[in-house]
Amino acid sequence: MGTGAMNFRVLCNCDKTKARNGWLKTAHLTFETPVFMPVGTSGNVKAILQKDLEVMKASIILGNTYHLYLRPGLDILQAAGGLHKFMFWNNAILTDSGGFQIFSLAPLRKVSDEGVEFSSHIDGSLHMFTPEKVVDIQRIIGSDIIMCLDECIPYPVEKSDAEKSVKRTLDWERKCFEHFNSKEELYDYSQLIFSISQGSVFKDLRKKCIEELQRYDFDGNAIGGLAVGEEKELMYEITDFSTDLLEWKKPRYLMGVGTPADILECVERGVDMFDCVLPTRNARHGRLYTTYGEINLRAAKYKNEFNSPDEECSTYTSDNYSLAYLRHLFIANEILGQQLATIHNLGFYLKLMEDIRTSIKEKRFPEFKKNFTEKYNTIKNSEEQTD
Repeated sequence: MGTGAMNFRVLCNCDKTKARNGWLKTAHLTFETPVFMPVGTSGNVKAILQKDLEVMKASIILGNTYHLYLRPGLDILQAAGGLHKFMFWNNAILTDSGGFQIFSLAPLRKVSDEGVEFSSHIDGSLHMFTPEKVVDIQRIIGSDIIMCLDECIPYPVEKSDAEKSVKRTLDWERKCFEHFNSKEELYDYSQLIFSISQGSVFKDLRKKCIEELQRYDFDGNAIGGLAVGEEKELMYEITDFSTDLLEWKKPRYLMGVGTPADILECVERGVDMFDCVLPTRNARHGRLYTTYGEINLRAAKYKNEFNSPDEECSTYTSDNYSLAYLRHLFIANEILGQQLATIHNLGFYLKLMEDIRTSIKEKRFPEFKKNFTEKYNTIKNSEEQTD
């Protein structure tokens, strides 16, 4: 059976909000929450070395079942002894079940109560993911945290379609849980399994899904199906509604979120875990996150700017380089530019999470959020006034 209450503990919470600081124990690392997970879809976080992630204290990264299953494939991963050994990563790994990627990438897919048949976006070959197979794949990957197979639906969606999706998701996740608990671990350590609640923006469906899933002793609970096109305030509202229903004693993971502002808003609403491609993807396109907002490195105004990108967050090596040099690297299409920008952005995100945790411990999260937001909007407000 699941042991979520044993693997997670709330250490403290901040008065007048639902923000909380805790620790989560996994096979490879025990770490504090709230936490941000850099996205390493195919067994690597793009444009950064694993040792650099460890230096900047990235405690957990996210891999993807769909991509790893297709390439390098299960035979190679099992022969390597699991993804940790294959990619030389010593800290924790969470693997998404691949459901979102199937629905967004697969050129051909057929959904049934048994699972999802899909064609590979790589070579067109046909495959079938059932709830049981998704668990077996993640056993071979060896991730510390396994995610259940769920049905990802777009936004907007008719309520009748969302209702059918919730019913199918509940059935799939029950099968995942039962199969997970019927099989022995493949390697010499235990894995955790998280549920994923669905229901789009319909509160009665969210409530039904969460309450049904909590009949099973999952180790943690994720909120899925948000940040897929709905308005920000609606996303915050459904998140707030969901965390009111989710168990206090288990970690809460909001999937695919988000921007620094999203993270602050959702920490305030009781979320413990986040992942998003934005810091790495934007870095590769020359966009940096800084204390005063986002900047575009390609902008001509940085041509003669010899200061670091963010003197208030100069924790990691990329901040030893000037904006002028970073801009030069991007204009010249040098790979080093993408690497340094990635280090900077992930460093910014991980430092933000560290500051959030400290502010919760010191019972000053609302003040921290207010001060951070005011500073972070400086560039945006300045540009608006210029316009």
